[in-house]
Amino acid sequence: MLAAYITHPDCVRHDMGPQHPECPQRLGAIQDQLLIKGLLDYMVPYDAPLATPEQLGRAHSSLYVQELMSQSPSEGLIQVDPDTSMGPFTLRAALRAAGAVVEATDLVLGGQVGSAFCSVRPPGHHAERAAAMGFCFFNNAAVGIRHALDVHGLERVALIDFDVHHGNGSEDIFRGDSRVLMCSIFEKGLYPFNGDKATGPNMVNVGLPTRSGSDAFREAVTDHWLPALNAFQPQLIYISAGFDAHREDDMGNLGLVEADYEWVTERLMEVAERHGQGRIISCLEGGYVLSPLGRSVAAHVRALIGA
Repeated sequence: MLAAYITHPDCVRHDMGPQHPECPQRLGAIQDQLLIKGLLDYMVPYDAPLATPEQLGRAHSSLYVQELMSQSPSEGLIQVDPDTSMGPFTLRAALRAAGAVVEATDLVLGGQVGSAFCSVRPPGHHAERAAAMGFCFFNNAAVGIRHALDVHGLERVALIDFDVHHGNGSEDIFRGDSRVLMCSIFEKGLYPFNGDKATGPNMVNVGLPTRSGSDAFREAVTDHWLPALNAFQPQLIYISAGFDAHREDDMGNLGLVEADYEWVTERLMEVAERHGQGRIISCLEGGYVLSPLGRSVAAHVRALIGA
């Protein structure tokens, strides 16, 4: 079965300034690599819809959603936190990014596609229930997961996060939610400076030391993630897919390479096949140096679609 490729031109219009690492060119670098490697031939393109306030309100407080929407400027940039700014096109991009994961959920659970990759920005995994931070406004994966649980009626959903930074926003939203198992690997000592201690029984957090490299990453997946996932038996897997742990990305120093992203995706696909009819949804998080980002996403998507 083909996979969905979900994106939208609005996601490119969000721009936090010429020196900001979370730049519009990220999505073009990804699409170029998917095109060059022929992977788009195995994917069905979909435009990301705008997430609705009701959909956002399942993961975020309604007051926060209203406040963020009211802050959208008509020109210039306003600071939401020290490294996160809103411009005139930010809100629409953020609504598309969250809406993409809702669309992916409907498509995968409706049987139209077997898997989906959401090539969207701004990213989402640092956005807490009532706070924007770390380049993130709405928690895209969380909005999609709550849609799967509350609208489609799933009982067990897993969220996998392999960004170099811990997904504190996702942890804040899902802490103590027994329907969700969250598994996170990240580099210790980096923003947001937490995650070393899991805050709920449904959290499997593995902080790795700087320069851990491929072997330590794969060992953590094998020893910590896979036993927890197989015990949980998720009906659907979501991936917060950050690629800033790549050795060419100066956001972190874990030292991963494309083959690691392909390998971990293959392991997750095996879990999805075993417990969830092969259903898996991935949404873009970090990855800020364009060449390794594009190459890493291509390796990830190749495994995701079985090409």
